[in-house]
Amino acid sequence: MKDIVVGVKNDKKRESNIELYRIVLMILIIVHHYVVNSGLLELMYDNPLTIKSVFLFLIGAWGKIGINCFLLITGYFMCKSKITVKKFLKLILEVEFYKIMIYLLFTFIGVVPFEIKSFMKAMLPANSMPISYDFTGSYLLFYLFIPYINKLIDNLDKKEHGRLILLMFFVYSVFGNVPKINVVMNYITLYIYIYLIGAYIRLYPIKWFSDKKVINLITLSLVVLCMCSVICCLYIGERTNKQIAFYFVVDSNKILAVLTSISLFLFFKNLNIRYNRFINTIATSIFGVLLIHANSDAMRTFLWKTVLNNVGAYNTNYIYIHAILSVLAVFLICTIIDQIRIKFIEKTFFEKVVDKLLDKINKVEKNNN
Repeated sequence: MKDIVVGVKNDKKRESNIELYRIVLMILIIVHHYVVNSGLLELMYDNPLTIKSVFLFLIGAWGKIGINCFLLITGYFMCKSKITVKKFLKLILEVEFYKIMIYLLFTFIGVVPFEIKSFMKAMLPANSMPISYDFTGSYLLFYLFIPYINKLIDNLDKKEHGRLILLMFFVYSVFGNVPKINVVMNYITLYIYIYLIGAYIRLYPIKWFSDKKVINLITLSLVVLCMCSVICCLYIGERTNKQIAFYFVVDSNKILAVLTSISLFLFFKNLNIRYNRFINTIATSIFGVLLIHANSDAMRTFLWKTVLNNVGAYNTNYIYIHAILSVLAVFLICTIIDQIRIKFIEKTFFEKVVDKLLDKINKVEKNNN
């Protein structure tokens, strides 16, 4: 997501292929939220094989794959980088800023009542523990593990690294696809699994990883396979009265989700896109876009049910246009908001307050040593 989330250094001249990748991924995640957080799924499962339902199922199937892709980027870049207090503090403060400000805004306009308990909860960087589906909280905790994961990686050779990935693939993905086997995991261990794959791609590049024709064909095949899996599961579910449309992509550990994530990462990594200031600027707000539009249950209800009224749009002929325009509008508005925050709050605050404070702490530590 942001520099820190994907582990990309803030280099203004870096190529824009990965930055474009991040933008595409966030749009896919917003589409996923458009479908699953709006009350649409109930209507879609009532009429699963109609054109509008199939359309929504297909465009909403990429959320967990998107999470995997971001973790692959993190592993690819952070396996050779170091975590700093400034980076982690910057991430925490961004999370806190949006949690507190959006809560106060919602209480001011009457979306939620002000309560001390709920306000205290809004001040916490994570809504729940990593065993839940709170991506932000899980990622904050996972980020603290990265230095130790990197130490492990540094002490593994190529074969050991590969065998570790295969072991985790077998435990998490193979077992995770067997219906009678219940694989219980939390997001932190899953993130480590995907991180290790990204790191392996960086440290031990395989020749065919850079073969555009091969990767393009594999990526197209896997994307089509994902779409076919959704349609087949819709057909089976309609006849067995089960809601299984996203069965093969619903969790980040699913084999199809993992393989598709890897192929998409390699596809964008192989793109030759030189530095593009517009793309790189937009990409700096990717994490902010997530923090705004997926801020809380109150935000999800307010955005998808009250403001955009996705359920109401489903019963019209313009649901297709509504879906596309709503997602683009959410992405654009959230990006503008975050760019304003970066310019007038983050840069000013970090340059004038945090940087000076950290410099003083570093000087004290040096003097003590």
